[in-house]
Amino acid sequence: MRTIDLNSDMGEGFGPWTIGDGVDEHIMPLISSANIATGFHAGDPATMQRTVALAQRHGVAIGAHPGLRDLVGFGRRHIHAPAHELVNDMLYQLGALREFARLHHLPLQHIKPHGALYMHLARDDEAARVFVQTLRRLDPNLLLFCMHGSAVWRVARELGQAVVCEFYADRDYDRSGSIVFTRHVGALDAEQVAAKVLRACQEGVVRTVEGEDVPIHFDSVCIHSDTPGALALVQATRARLEAADIAIGAPS
Repeated sequence: MRTIDLNSDMGEGFGPWTIGDGVDEHIMPLISSANIATGFHAGDPATMQRTVALAQRHGVAIGAHPGLRDLVGFGRRHIHAPAHELVNDMLYQLGALREFARLHHLPLQHIKPHGALYMHLARDDEAARVFVQTLRRLDPNLLLFCMHGSAVWRVARELGQAVVCEFYADRDYDRSGSIVFTRHVGALDAEQVAAKVLRACQEGVVRTVEGEDVPIHFDSVCIHSDTPGALALVQATRARLEAADIAIGAPS
């Protein structure tokens, strides 16, 4: 790889509360794509407006980060709902962010579902198909951030929706190549995370929780802003990539 996208979830506060280290203004200049919370798992109108303006100031591409209707659980608890209901909720959130993007004369680059919704679309064929079919009608050029090999990835490839596959720097992988979903992530060693990302970029593999190396296919590296010490993780990862002559840039 000569260029890689570096993305992070931004604007994940609500009212006077901030999630994680509250360092959006420090992380934003270091990334190339921002996934902006759209109100259901985190975010509110003032936070969305402020986050879009921050991304514009630093030349960062923006995307909608819709979640399940679960402020209390931060969108990380599974909610049983029909596929069309989940997709309608995503459309509602996408529309909200699109207006703030229009206010700042910015295009929306992508959509990336959050947390339990992301994992549901990775597994559920019906929900994935309804979602991608809706995107095809609404905005066929909107990039869809997802995991390689997931249900939503397969449907998007079938129907022609452009995808950006992700590598999760601050999450563990199992031997199936899927991330190990967790609601609580402890502090991580920044240099170990950076080394993990660089190895994935250079060798195309990641070490699993079972101690095996598995191939990984991706176009973007994600570091969650609510991971403890997120700023240090982003700083170390960016420094390690640039030292290896790997540039940071939004997907083309």
